[in-house]
Amino acid sequence: MHTEHITSPADRLTMRIREANRQGRKALIPFLPAGFPDSGDFWRQLDELDAGGADVLEIGIPFSDPCADGPVVEQASLESLARGTTLRGVLEELERRKGRYRAGIVLMGYLNPFLQYGLDALARDAARAGVEGFIIPDLPLEEDALCRGALAAEGLALIPLVASNTDEDRMRAYAGVAQGYVYVVSVMGTTGARTDLPAGVTATLERARRCFDLPLALGFGVREPEQLAACGDRLDAVIFGSALISHIRTQGSAASFMERWRRPVAELVL
Repeated sequence: MHTEHITSPADRLTMRIREANRQGRKALIPFLPAGFPDSGDFWRQLDELDAGGADVLEIGIPFSDPCADGPVVEQASLESLARGTTLRGVLEELERRKGRYRAGIVLMGYLNPFLQYGLDALARDAARAGVEGFIIPDLPLEEDALCRGALAAEGLALIPLVASNTDEDRMRAYAGVAQGYVYVVSVMGTTGARTDLPAGVTATLERARRCFDLPLALGFGVREPEQLAACGDRLDAVIFGSALISHIRTQGSAASFMERWRRPVAELVL
């Protein structure tokens, strides 16, 4: 009897990035705060990102004290909060749209709203809505057991963040439990588009490559495809948020942003 191989949501995240790499390109992972630029248009923008070639969609859950976010993301998130955007509302709308997106769905947010929701309920409702993983910047490895366990019960990934100050021992500790992909932070500090990436990015990527078998996705400070030329095959995916938010504010559409990224990334870094 033929038995279909069933993969977990966390595994599907990895597979999406690997498939992009097999196609000869870096995976594209746009980040957009839920409810931006407004509660209705957010979903149109998400559709455009998906249709425009996103491999994973990172949806930011707005929070009043976003310690890792720069001014662009923070302002967009505060505006979304003021319009009444909630975690429950995002999950309910995602459940209504389940099956609509080609890209994987990851929720990125801070621990407090997730605790308020209830970790078991969060994992259950997220899985029901088609979410495949979570990124929680203010949850260190030493304190993530309850959250990781709740997500693992539904097959969801808890995606680690590593940076230039993450040594190999700590990276290997993360590698023992990590799923989905690895979020490599390009700069110390908060998010935000920058003209140039620090010289130490390649060393961080090389260290991460030695420690993780999962795909490496570079984020924080990514503004232009040309910034990635020096990274070469050290990275598998690119994450962009602040530059996308700024583009939507001025141009009104995510579609042209994705068009600008698709071909240059393939040409420059492969």
